[in-house]
Amino acid sequence: MSTPVPQPGILNINPYVGGKSSAADGQKVAKLSSNESPLGPSPKAIEAIETIVQDMHRYPDGGASELASAIADVYGLDAERIICGNGSDEIISLLISAYVGVGDEVLYPEHGFLMYPISTHAVGGTPVAAAETNRTADVDTLLAAVTDHTKILFLANPNNPTGTYLPISEVERLRAGLRDNVLLVLDAAYAEYVVRDDYQSGTEMVESHDNVVMTRTFSKIYGLSALRIGWGYCPLEVADVLHRIRGPFNTNALAQAAAVAAVRDQGHVEKAREHNDKWLPILTQSFRGMGLEITPSVGNFLLIDFANCGKSAEDAEKYLSGQGLLLRAVGGYGLPHCLRMSIGTDDENHAVMDALRTFLDT
Repeated sequence: MSTPVPQPGILNINPYVGGKSSAADGQKVAKLSSNESPLGPSPKAIEAIETIVQDMHRYPDGGASELASAIADVYGLDAERIICGNGSDEIISLLISAYVGVGDEVLYPEHGFLMYPISTHAVGGTPVAAAETNRTADVDTLLAAVTDHTKILFLANPNNPTGTYLPISEVERLRAGLRDNVLLVLDAAYAEYVVRDDYQSGTEMVESHDNVVMTRTFSKIYGLSALRIGWGYCPLEVADVLHRIRGPFNTNALAQAAAVAAVRDQGHVEKAREHNDKWLPILTQSFRGMGLEITPSVGNFLLIDFANCGKSAEDAEKYLSGQGLLLRAVGGYGLPHCLRMSIGTDDENHAVMDALRTFLDT
């Protein structure tokens, strides 16, 4: 007896596994496994949800036009180039669905976001991971990996889980080395945290070139992870393609209303960035003082390497979890000796430092 057969590539997918959110014994935990904002959402976003909840029987604005306009106003962009999605994950999936088919290749750095290969397999494409240098995307290695079958190149900048980034000069060199029919997608989920003079999120490149797209999210610094809302900034032709294939109501009304309020509350964003700027160097110095290797990060997380300290990342995760401190194992990203820690509240950060020191001393 025959059974339904999925499309080629589907069974090659290793399902995405998110960061842990609870301990086995149900104890109260500090969830530092998903790069969520320790400050939570803007109070104005919460107020917006409380207002709109009375109209839950109404369909949302299918094009998220008010949100696109708010994003455009705050960031100085063209609203016609903006497409909103159910998280930036959906924008990534839509791009791959639109431009990749069986036999096509999607290229990305080796420690890139797991949704790149997952979405590629889903359409029967071939994911190709290019080696990095010092856990940082390497432009020359990426360009050398481009073939006649390459359709999209994804660059998470900054990258998760490493926290490293490429300066805008290198990103521009990468685009200049691509064929015009290869789409360069700049995944800038953590752009709001970066305060380096040589960094740009990619909006200018989108406006200057027909083959560059930038994706962003409200899940990180804006603290709206639960609502699943993100956006992409595209050439007009690409935006038109994505609007043709997205669902008619792909972003819900609560998410849209909260995101409008959140993006207009840049004071709250600045508080979140200041908190992150305070704790990144403190935690980096503390962990390095314990003999741990820390990859320099410009995001709201740190990659902690246990390879040379006489202890394993697996044992560290188990110990920390027993203390109610949930960090992210990143073996699925090709980093089995590492854990990724989201920057937490003051108390959570102190708790991790104390617990790791005890773990390493035993």
